[in-house]
Amino acid sequence: MDNTDHNNFAPVSLEEEMKRSYLDYAMSVIVSRAIPDVRDGLKPVHRRILYAMHEAGFIATKAHRKSARIVGDVIGKYHPHGDGAVYDSLVRMAQDFSLRVPLIDGQGNFGSMDGDSAAAMRYTESRLAKISHNLLADIDKNTVDFIPNYDGSESEPSVLPSMFPNLLVNGGGGIAVGMATNIPPHNLGEVIDACCLYVDNNDIDILELLSAIKGPDFPTGGIILGTNGIKSAYLTGRGSILIRGRTEIEEQGNRQAIIITEIPYMVNKSKLVEKIAELVRDKRIEGISDLRDESNKAGVRVVIEIKRDAVTEVVRSQLYSYTQLQTSFGVIMLALDNGLPKVMNLKDIISSFVNFRETVITRRTIYLLNKARDKAHILLGLRIAVNNIDEVIRIIRAASDPLQAKEQLMQRAWDIADIIDLIKLVDDKAEFTTANTCHFTEAQAKAILEMRLQRLTAMEKNKLEQDLTELAQEIADYLEILSSRPKLLGILKDELILIKNEFTTPRLTSIEEGNFDTDMEELIQREDMVVTVTHSGYIKRVPLATYRAQNRGGKGRSGLSMKDEDITTQIFVGSTHTPMLFFSNIGQVYSLKLYKLPLGNPQSKGRPIINILPLQTGETITNIMPLPENENELDNLNIMFVTSKGNVRRNDLSDFKRIQANGKIAIRLDQDDTLVSVKVCKEDEHILLATKCGKAIRFPVNSVRVFKSRTSDGVHGMRLAANDQVISMTVLKGISCTMDERQAYLSIPIENRLAIAAGADFDPQQFDVNLSKEQIINMAMLEELILTVAENGFGKRTSAYEYRITDRGGSGIVNMDLSDKTGNVVAVMPAGVTDELMLITNNGKLIRCKLESVRVTGRSTSGVILFKMEAGEKVSSASLIVDSAETEDTDINNGEV
Repeated sequence: MDNTDHNNFAPVSLEEEMKRSYLDYAMSVIVSRAIPDVRDGLKPVHRRILYAMHEAGFIATKAHRKSARIVGDVIGKYHPHGDGAVYDSLVRMAQDFSLRVPLIDGQGNFGSMDGDSAAAMRYTESRLAKISHNLLADIDKNTVDFIPNYDGSESEPSVLPSMFPNLLVNGGGGIAVGMATNIPPHNLGEVIDACCLYVDNNDIDILELLSAIKGPDFPTGGIILGTNGIKSAYLTGRGSILIRGRTEIEEQGNRQAIIITEIPYMVNKSKLVEKIAELVRDKRIEGISDLRDESNKAGVRVVIEIKRDAVTEVVRSQLYSYTQLQTSFGVIMLALDNGLPKVMNLKDIISSFVNFRETVITRRTIYLLNKARDKAHILLGLRIAVNNIDEVIRIIRAASDPLQAKEQLMQRAWDIADIIDLIKLVDDKAEFTTANTCHFTEAQAKAILEMRLQRLTAMEKNKLEQDLTELAQEIADYLEILSSRPKLLGILKDELILIKNEFTTPRLTSIEEGNFDTDMEELIQREDMVVTVTHSGYIKRVPLATYRAQNRGGKGRSGLSMKDEDITTQIFVGSTHTPMLFFSNIGQVYSLKLYKLPLGNPQSKGRPIINILPLQTGETITNIMPLPENENELDNLNIMFVTSKGNVRRNDLSDFKRIQANGKIAIRLDQDDTLVSVKVCKEDEHILLATKCGKAIRFPVNSVRVFKSRTSDGVHGMRLAANDQVISMTVLKGISCTMDERQAYLSIPIENRLAIAAGADFDPQQFDVNLSKEQIINMAMLEELILTVAENGFGKRTSAYEYRITDRGGSGIVNMDLSDKTGNVVAVMPAGVTDELMLITNNGKLIRCKLESVRVTGRSTSGVILFKMEAGEKVSSASLIVDSAETEDTDINNGEV
């Protein structure tokens, strides 16, 4: 008979129970065993070993202790697992070929690069390495949270206060359930430099951090081949780094030998030698006559003697191909961030550490502040008692017992008028009765009763005052730190620099570029970007998707946020892989891929171009030109150069495919000549040059031959007067109508011409011109308006049809009627009907005006006043305004910028 009480059982889904149990197990392995914490770079077992040694006093300034003693403490108090696992972890932290900065100072046999295991724990001795004290510093100052140990009998830190980013310095590896981590070690000094850069600028780009961290720095040295694996790891958290052992070629008599002096990280040296011997035996490598390992305490030295008839470089290449003398390190920068596993890039790791240290310093400062205030509270009580010693003694003598004396001291109101300001600064526990009196607290009364009579001596009184003064200064300092984040970050940075100065060592691993390196651009995700350039030379890129994502409501978005004196002068859309050319006023050209521009948002200002390109003193960028990604498209395009002395030169755009990092000469200039403008042009277009003295010339592009040289100064585009110079170049649409047809067309009122260009219907008979309707429409569609601005604030718009087509090299025609009233011309540019103009004067004044208010007139007119100038004031610059709020929300989304 079944007597089982079925009320004690509950049905459970086997599938659900397996899921729950497996997830619990997986998270336990991830969080409590295999994955390091991003804050201190330690797994629980390593953290427990270091903390147990710290608590037991096995520090760098004391004698070594038996490793068995340490392992026993760790197992008994914090880590209830096998002693083998704990000892293996301790051993690894003492190996200078495993950790870039060993955390334990070991004495005895702690293993070797040949794979030899360490001696038993009863034979070896250990103590904390000196740098480990910086992992544990201030742990007793409430800087980190403590949690109960496995049985609740002890408490252990959930993380160490870690004063340096140990995760990057020593790296880490581990295999959890469904995930793994493999973080390479780095040079301590480089990592701290990167942290300081981040502290100075939280918006720093990852690629800028590479100016500090060159790449991993392995304790076994070696050579890293190429930088793309490094950059991939730092940008994405994943990458593969190719490492090669360091070799030298020595002459030994009449033959050569390959000497291996460094091997790749985590490679077993004895197995490497065995593999080479195996390859020789199997005749896969036939040029080796002898092989021996001469390594000792001074370092690695594996000698590979080469046969007389063998080519040493071929043998070395075979060693790289067939053995672990060249290997790869697969980077997976996965760590626990807020208790959750996360693949992090370089900036993520550094920012997490800096934020953690900021919290640690804040908690430490609060702890020290409270301690100082507690001490000041007692000293203030003694200070008041000493000032009123007669009354204190009377109360104590009259009391029947200490308890009554304490109560009466606490009930009495004491005069504090002379130290009221000091009390308010340093004592947050003072119990005020009135503005100038207070009561003793219980702690103060107890301290007074326990006060020694020697406190009444003059020396002790002075010491009491001195202690209070020092405490007041300490408390003021702590309060300043807590109220000023820059002050706190300064302390953080200073502490990092102190560690760097004391413990940093030269880099062991070198990084070499070569044909083995893959293209860096393969790491850059292809994405459409909006590039904006401001009048004062700031540039940025913003993802095109940013605008698309915020335009669905149809209200647009706020554009570039900047100072009033700056405006956006250029905007274009390109891919992250779009190449760009930057032409300077001295005739240099620089090349940059779009992804190297600073990434921003629609409201950010960007960065000055001078901080991005290696410009010389006084050199400025005059033109920025995006190029097609497909280099084959360059073959159908030309660019036209014009200098201030009127020289022009046409080149194939393909001549500028390859530009070195420091730029190259785009055009040769005379000493007193400058590059004014560079424009893309086609065979059927026209060039309009304008000068400061009011002259202009229009000629076809094909009247300038295509030059094959970049060092030529070109040919005469315009003949100039002695005091004249070219100030602008405009590329105009080509036209084929006669002069009479143009004159007939120009007799049509400008309002009607603009309306026709916009698509308005009309009757050609109403204009009394000898032109067909089709001719009028075609000419209206090709009509362009040229804006001319003079230095005394005058300006006008003129139809491009007013400028007759001539041969290049002439003296030109009148562009503007100049006089003392107008001054010289400062700007000539094509302008649309709805464009706006920004004028800047030599006094720093600005005016923004709509061009629709500037009437269209003939060439030989003076124009109208755009800006009333004061005495001595001149227009120094004129630019068309690109409305980044409107344009970016309309044209960009249509792909027509």
